[in-house]
Amino acid sequence: MVTQPQSDGFVVFDHVQKSYDGETLVVKDLNLSIGKGEFLTMLGPSGSGKTTCLMMLAGFETATHGDILLDGRPINTVPPHKRGIGMVFQNYALFPHMTVGENLAFPLEVRGMGKSERETKVKRALDMVKMYDFINRRPAQLSGGQQQRIALARALVFDPSLVLMDEPLGALDKQLREHMQFEIKHLHESLGITVVYVTHDQSEALTMSDRVAVFNDGRIQQLAPPNELYERPDNAFVAQFIGENNKLEGVIEEISGDKAKVRLATGELIAATPVNVTQKGEKTLVSIRPERIEFKPEMMPEGAYMIDAEVLEFIYMGDLFRTRLRVAGHDDFVIKSRNTQGQTMLRPGEKIKIGWAPADARALQP
Repeated sequence: MVTQPQSDGFVVFDHVQKSYDGETLVVKDLNLSIGKGEFLTMLGPSGSGKTTCLMMLAGFETATHGDILLDGRPINTVPPHKRGIGMVFQNYALFPHMTVGENLAFPLEVRGMGKSERETKVKRALDMVKMYDFINRRPAQLSGGQQQRIALARALVFDPSLVLMDEPLGALDKQLREHMQFEIKHLHESLGITVVYVTHDQSEALTMSDRVAVFNDGRIQQLAPPNELYERPDNAFVAQFIGENNKLEGVIEEISGDKAKVRLATGELIAATPVNVTQKGEKTLVSIRPERIEFKPEMMPEGAYMIDAEVLEFIYMGDLFRTRLRVAGHDDFVIKSRNTQGQTMLRPGEKIKIGWAPADARALQP
């Protein structure tokens, strides 16, 4: 019997589980609702379950338990070619013996579309990705970035309501990858289609998405817009996986409203915002972003608890300075400061004090 969807989302995973051996669950009771026109990214390390979820939505894998709904319709038993879903893979999956135009026309022919309509749709799709001039070339005559544009155009050519992308930029170099991120983002905004995107690259997810579902061990650890994931991680895994992050182990000494006092293992007392810790004596991992830490006394935020630090390494990065410190027995504590006129240059061996606003540090369960 089909269970009721959890919401009126355009794509709904309703208590979905997946096991390959009948015992070990690689996806554990997934409940996820994706809105029409949303760009949602499934982000996580290898083996976290994100790609399996995409493959179940595409129809290439079958859910062991639960239901997947598309626009209110259960699709568990609908074959992939009848789901009306566009798909973009990392390896492009273009037919090497066909021209660009023939690659795009193929999914339209399969759907029984006439020649005139096919030609119109192929031209429109290639114009979207600025590749119409390459219509008579074969994939081997194109660069990696050009092939990825063609793969994207082929996924869009039959006007799908949903497009799935599985690590589509993984084979591109850094500069082209970043350029294609913005191209895909702008295409999504102009077309209004629903996109489900899979990646292990957290900067890619933050750049492109309306919301990000962070996966680990077969479960969603947090589902939120990019800024919320970065600024307010729900747990230690999300804090460490999203962006660069400092962590200090300690014990809760006091909680008062939205402020916790934490005694570090080396004796220092610091302040943080309690997230999923609730009582005195509880062990905690305090998470602080490198760019939220200040070392100039005149710039120290109100309510900051200052702590001693020793400069180990000072690196010039163009727009930023990245300084590695020894803090509370840790040699991997990092602060980042903007390269502005008159900015202080720190020297290895220098002793300084650092601090941060309690709201910028999060006390999490280890």
